Amino acid sequence: MDGEWFEDENFWQDYAPVMFDESHWAEAPGVAEAVCNFAGLKKGNSILDAGCGPGRVSVEFALLGLDVTGIDIIQSELDAAKETADAEGVSLKLVKADLRSFNETEKYDCAVNLYTSFGYCDTEAEDTLILKNIFNSVKKGGTFILETVSRETAIINFTKGEEFDRSGIKVITDFGVVGAWEGLRSNWSLILPDGKHIKHEFVQRLYSAPELRKTLLGIGYKTVEIYGGYSKQPYDQTAATMVLVCKK
Repeated sequence: MDGEWFEDENFWQDYAPVMFDESHWAEAPGVAEAVCNFAGLKKGNSILDAGCGPGRVSVEFALLGLDVTGIDIIQSELDAAKETADAEGVSLKLVKADLRSFNETEKYDCAVNLYTSFGYCDTEAEDTLILKNIFNSVKKGGTFILETVSRETAIINFTKGEEFDRSGIKVITDFGVVGAWEGLRSNWSLILPDGKHIKHEFVQRLYSAPELRKTLLGIGYKTVEIYGGYSKQPYDQTAATMVLVCKK
C-alpha cells in the first residue's frame, strides 16, 4: 500500500485548482442538503466525511449544524479544510488517516464518500476494505452514502477527451477503457500560466451498480438504494452519476 499516486502531496497541490474550482465549490451546499435529506439528519447529528479533501462539503455540513469529522490522507488538504472552516466560523474534527487502515471507535449517524473518490486502489480487496472500515464507523440504524462513477455511467458519459481552461490553467484530457470496462484510464495534462507542463495518468476501477449493491449488502447493510443523482433521479440511461444510500 506504499507509494500510491493519491498519497502524493505534490499531485494534490498541482491538480487541486482544477479539481476543486469555483463551480465545484458552488455545488457543495446542495450536496450537503441532499445528504441530510437522504439520511434524515438534523442539527447535532454526527457525520463522517471519508475522503474529505479540502473540506468542500465538510464545511457545508458544519454550517447545517452537524458534528463533522473529516478524514483524508493528504495533510495539505486537511490544512485547506481547516482554513475554510475557520473562515466560515465553524469547527471540524480533521484526522489524517488512510481509509484502508482507518479504524475509528466512534460511531456516526452518517458517513459519506463523495465526488468520485472511490475505486483507485490497486486491488478490489483494498476497495472492499475501505467500505468495511466505513461500515464499522456507522451507528446501527445509520446511513452511508457513496457517490461515484459506475461502469454504467462511465459508458453513458464516455468521451475520448477534451480541452478547456479552468482556474487560469489549460487542461487537456484523454480517456480510455481498461479491459472489458473494468476501469477508466484518465490522462490529465495541465499547462500552467508560467508555461510549466504537468502530466498525470491514473485508473479508476469501475463497478456496476448491482456489483456494489451486492458488496455493500454482504458487508452488512440492510438496504441499498441506488439513484442517478442527488435529487433521487432514477438510475437509468439518463443517470449523471451513481448515488448509493445504504442503511445499517
